[in-house]
Amino acid sequence: MLDTTALNQQRNFFEGHSAIWLFGYGSLIWKADFAYLDRQPAYITGWARRFWQASHDHRGTLDAPGRVATLIRAPGAVCHGMAYRITPDVLAPLDVREKNGYLREKVPLTFVNDNGGAAGQSEGLIYLATEDNPAFLGDAPLVEIAQQIARSHGPSGSNKAYLLNLAQALQELGVEDAHIVALAEKVRDL
Repeated sequence: MLDTTALNQQRNFFEGHSAIWLFGYGSLIWKADFAYLDRQPAYITGWARRFWQASHDHRGTLDAPGRVATLIRAPGAVCHGMAYRITPDVLAPLDVREKNGYLREKVPLTFVNDNGGAAGQSEGLIYLATEDNPAFLGDAPLVEIAQQIARSHGPSGSNKAYLLNLAQALQELGVEDAHIVALAEKVRDL
């Protein structure tokens, strides 16, 4: 398992800023166990959410990894989530939380108003697990991904709970992510 904590602390895209935006597209949507100044629904374009990253440290183990969300480049796609305005000191514990292959990247964010329309833009951070990290699993048949999620469990709880909490959080945002909806249905059927 690659620990990306030290790498992320070198990737300081917002040095000198008193506050920055962080975009959550997985567990960060529904499990914000960190201090934040503001929280707003937002989206990023050109990215699609996929359960293609192994979790050896939260939703699985080294011997039986779970699967968690990452982003893949997808021209024309829109990935909805939650943006948090945070102070830079919040990044240190987040670097530890996201240490299993995720790296800080800078992206343009679009905020969403109460009617679902665009409400301004800003630059923000994401934690991204790309295909060149050792924990990247990549695509597999949906039923295989669902089976792995259904049986995996780690120190942060069941992999199934992670997926279903994400599906519920997206539903509460009024967002339908076809990959998440199909995966949640498969896991519920198992």
